[in-house]
Amino acid sequence: MRASFRLGRIVGVPVGVNWSVLVIFLLIAWALSANQFPRTYPDRPGFAYVLAGLAAAVVFFLGLLAHEVSHAVVAKRNGLEVGGITLWLFGGVAELKGEAPNPGAELRIAGIGPLVSLLIGAFFGVIAAGLAMTGYNGLWLGALAWLAGINVLLAVFNVLPAAPLDGGRLLRAAVWKATGDRTKASVVAARAGWVLGALLIGLGFWQFFAGGGFGGLWLILIGWFLIGAAGMEERQARMGSALHGLRVADVMTPQPQTASGDMTVADFVGHYLFAYRHSALPLVEDDRPVGLVTLDRVRGVPADQRYGTTLAEVACRADDLVLASPDEPLNELLPRLSECADGRALVVVDGRLVGIVSPSDISRAAQRGSMREQMAGRPVP
Repeated sequence: MRASFRLGRIVGVPVGVNWSVLVIFLLIAWALSANQFPRTYPDRPGFAYVLAGLAAAVVFFLGLLAHEVSHAVVAKRNGLEVGGITLWLFGGVAELKGEAPNPGAELRIAGIGPLVSLLIGAFFGVIAAGLAMTGYNGLWLGALAWLAGINVLLAVFNVLPAAPLDGGRLLRAAVWKATGDRTKASVVAARAGWVLGALLIGLGFWQFFAGGGFGGLWLILIGWFLIGAAGMEERQARMGSALHGLRVADVMTPQPQTASGDMTVADFVGHYLFAYRHSALPLVEDDRPVGLVTLDRVRGVPADQRYGTTLAEVACRADDLVLASPDEPLNELLPRLSECADGRALVVVDGRLVGIVSPSDISRAAQRGSMREQMAGRPVP
């Protein structure tokens, strides 16, 4: 999940927000200020409900940020790099580069997030209880109680043993510790995620037809997301097993054909696209990559605009490029390939382009790896 804009850095990690956060933020603020708070605390001024709803929504997302920051901090202490933290529609994600080195590290990295959410919930719960004991029964008590409950609920939901939830990571750590097989543990956690997603979809349909309305649709959406994410994690686990031990240099296409960003799209189509039959072309300046243009991006340019549009205008920007070194383990590169929508990585040495890794390169290497495992009597689970 890519950030639509950056907020800055926390503990040295870039923090961003995806536009989809606005959707859930407004839904939370509206549900609290237009429904829950007026129903529980009637006869307050309208602006007070709005103010309390907005404040609770902001603090809720600050809690989500604390949840993800805790993952990042523990991951860094266990030797992993963190590419960034992004808040989005379904909460947040800490982009870890690489895999936990052992089950213990996996347990610590996964477990800290729900623990932080639980502590935040307890913190607001204690404050709310203290106010209630003084006899206060105002609107802000409701906001504090809601924050306590939602953070505890977030912690409980996240420890459900199903990928991609934190509980799925905890399950993977346990299976990994018991079997010594990281791939098998990942597949077990992913399949548990698929089951949980299917259950949520079924519950959502039941709730919707029973009159639950939006709540049922929300459960269906979450279930659909879990099934998709779990399926992706299983595919990545299988591919990671097949690619174990390979370096980027083992699969890359060396010395790829390049172009200048000043070239027009029309020139690219007329002289490069059909002559070299490449679906992606790095843009370079002094042998250093500055962009990446693909067939899909070129297709998006109307024919009557191709003579006036340069490749630099339609290319994947330099800041979005995925760069790798020839000696980097291929499994460490895989999670980063989604950072650029084009799914490719440029291989550099001292900043100069020496190769490119495409999805087809990865697929061919994975097929060869799977065949080796099967011939060796080690079928992928």
